Amino acid sequence: MAEVWVYLAATPLFGLTLTLGAYVIAERLSARSGRHPLANPVLWSVLAIIAVLAATGTPYRRYFEGAQFVHFLLGTATVALAVPLARLWPELRSRAGSLLLGLVIGAAVSIAVALGSAELLGASALLKASLLPKSVTAPIAMGIAERVGGSATLAAVFAVTTGIVGALVVTPLLNAMGVRDWAARGFALGLAAHGIGTARAWSVHPRAGAYASLAMGLHGVLAALLLPWLAHWLLV
Repeated sequence: MAEVWVYLAATPLFGLTLTLGAYVIAERLSARSGRHPLANPVLWSVLAIIAVLAATGTPYRRYFEGAQFVHFLLGTATVALAVPLARLWPELRSRAGSLLLGLVIGAAVSIAVALGSAELLGASALLKASLLPKSVTAPIAMGIAERVGGSATLAAVFAVTTGIVGALVVTPLLNAMGVRDWAARGFALGLAAHGIGTARAWSVHPRAGAYASLAMGLHGVLAALLLPWLAHWLLV
């Protein structure tokens, strides 16, 4: 076992093996718990990876040499989300007006909550700019933050945190609000909690996952087009 560890630690296989192993274990635990919100596999696999890196003193750069192979597949996975949307195209076209209205209102509420909270807490201009795209998927959020004077690193942290918190609270929150329709639940989750929320939606119901994918994509496009322009008025 010691020889295997020395080999893995010295090669890119370490990051790849750790990432896949942590997620497989977390996914099985989540399935055994009946998909309980607190058993979110993304959350626990992230915590497990952090614990292993800290315990072994492994720099993040060395870990990512292997983990980048999984990171590369994110693009493929994102494109694949178009398949269930194509199957629902007639339904989505008939509901285009209500979906677009929900998108605009949800995006506006996200911005208002982010900047309102930051203002109440006396956050700096840098923090406000980094927090602005918190509900947009992380790669887009990082680009937006850089363009409006924020930190890409902080934007990534805020986006991932938003996704994890959204995935944890969505089920009890929507149950308490009496929202039962899978389309509405999924769209709300994808809009507010981007990729991590979408993964949660797919694990619960395929219809919720499809609508979450749509919301995540539309929110990303809307934010990328409008937030850099609106930032001149929002970040004053």
